[in-house]
Amino acid sequence: MKIILRIIIIALVIMALPYIVSGVSVSGFYPALIAALILGVLNLVVRPIISLLTLPVNMLTLGLFGLVINGALLWFVASFVQGFAIASFWSAFLGALLVSLVNWLVSKF
Repeated sequence: MKIILRIIIIALVIMALPYIVSGVSVSGFYPALIAALILGVLNLVVRPIISLLTLPVNMLTLGLFGLVINGALLWFVASFVQGFAIASFWSAFLGALLVSLVNWLVSKF
């Protein structure tokens, strides 16, 4: 139940991104929900592998390179989901920053 609630919250955050970050567009709740599901799967499967491969860079930047990885994953998800588009990497970076912040807040409660 907690996983479903977290996915719905992330989908709502993705729905709010166009109002906060320019360059992001979402056509409805269904594409946002699909994007949240795919982002969750990528964060579960692919992100640990990418984090391990980029560990030296991540250590040099004191973990800030993880934000770049999050932005790249969000941009990658937007390339697959119809109805969810991100215009530039910086829009994806800011969107991923907001998604990560909300995900961290949800995990604290």
